Amino acid sequence: MTGAGTPWPAVDPATWSAYAAAADGPGFDVRDPATGDAIARLRDDDERAADAAVARAVAAADAWAATPARERSDVLLRAFAAMRERREELAALVSLENGKARADALAEVDYAAEFFRWYAEEAVRLRGELFTNPAGTNRVLVSHEPVGVCVLVTPWNFPAAMATRKIGPALAAGCTAILKPASETPLTAIAVAGILREAGLPDGVLQLVVTTRPREVVARLLEHDAVRLLSFTGSTEVGRTLLAQAAASVQRTTMELGGNAPFLVLDDADLDAAVAGAMVAKMRNAGQACTAANRFYVQSGVHDAFVDALCARMAAVVVGPASDPATECGPLVNAAAVDKVVDLVDDAVARGARVRLGGVRPEGGPGTFYPPTVLVDVPPDARILAEEVFGPVAPVVRFDDVDEAVAAANDTIHGLVSYLYTGDLAEGLRIARRLRAGMVAVNRGLVSDPAAPFGGVKQSGVGREGSHEGLLEYVDVKYVATTW
Repeated sequence: MTGAGTPWPAVDPATWSAYAAAADGPGFDVRDPATGDAIARLRDDDERAADAAVARAVAAADAWAATPARERSDVLLRAFAAMRERREELAALVSLENGKARADALAEVDYAAEFFRWYAEEAVRLRGELFTNPAGTNRVLVSHEPVGVCVLVTPWNFPAAMATRKIGPALAAGCTAILKPASETPLTAIAVAGILREAGLPDGVLQLVVTTRPREVVARLLEHDAVRLLSFTGSTEVGRTLLAQAAASVQRTTMELGGNAPFLVLDDADLDAAVAGAMVAKMRNAGQACTAANRFYVQSGVHDAFVDALCARMAAVVVGPASDPATECGPLVNAAAVDKVVDLVDDAVARGARVRLGGVRPEGGPGTFYPPTVLVDVPPDARILAEEVFGPVAPVVRFDDVDEAVAAANDTIHGLVSYLYTGDLAEGLRIARRLRAGMVAVNRGLVSDPAAPFGGVKQSGVGREGSHEGLLEYVDVKYVATTW
């Protein structure tokens, strides 16, 4: 076990050697956001690579669909065990290309591995149904069949977990899949695919397409009639485009899109617990998560005490590169991400918000860092309350009436997750029913769980990932009528 004061294990470049760019061919650099240094140079796949990936997935589809569920389960279980055994190596890779702090990277690898274990267990529980229809004229036989070739598009912020959350149910259901990881963080996805091959996954069942031209390459993948499902995690804007493209071939879609999570703190909340939950909900992965608390609504009776305590906790956070074992908040993924955070903070201040902590972009030195920041007196027209921050910034709004806070929480096109802290569980559950979100955390700062259905409402997504519901996204329901 790597201790808090010991360095990461070395990352082996052989992990991605099969995807390395040819010396005289096109390619792109994967960079460490903490330093800007190039880590690897990979080939840059194009539309021809997309065509070839579909062809290989089609060729492998029938055999994989016919593979007994127990054998598919065993592959996933072996992959789970390998990820757990190599958790530090994988976490070091996540940190290297993503910038994620040590504790966050280790937690992500553990979370990612659990999807393989969960869907190994679900693979053998995909049952059908047989019954006589009410009229007594025939039997109804219902079964589940793999939907076919799946295209899986994952983001940069959780390069291991977003991959396994899609790969696990696809393989468990008997589908073949093509994974397109983000070009900022492809190395972790390559490592996960390698683990699956070592675990016995047959050739062609999982393909990787690594590209800096996702719009063109994914569009080409979706042109193939053999592709029957698109699973995408990313921004709502890109999701809308992909939904339109998938509609052309009536492909099934699962979409986990943007969020704008409210974090409500009522007067009767346990203040220490609320602040601890706020730190988890806001600061995991430096705030770069679709589930990150984006807007804090705090009732007047505890507002000042909450802000003081939150500022104290945020001020104590150690910011730095993941190579430093003491780091708790790493860099943002790139300079454009920092620019966006700066723009949102400046807009809020220009409209009347006050900076209680942070709020100044670091000057000089390498890396794309932004300090933990707390804003108060944030006006309702500030863009930071309407747009995803995707950074370590907590805008706090004071409220008096709970109905007012619920209305503000729901006043968004998004509906992924909401957080609520109260000392009255019954009241908390009543408010949870009123919050328009696919997930609600009551007195918790974390909702993600492989056993739970992850997803949103409104423009935060379509379908669910994780849980048994996540497996059902990858199957077609077949009904057979028989007089037997």
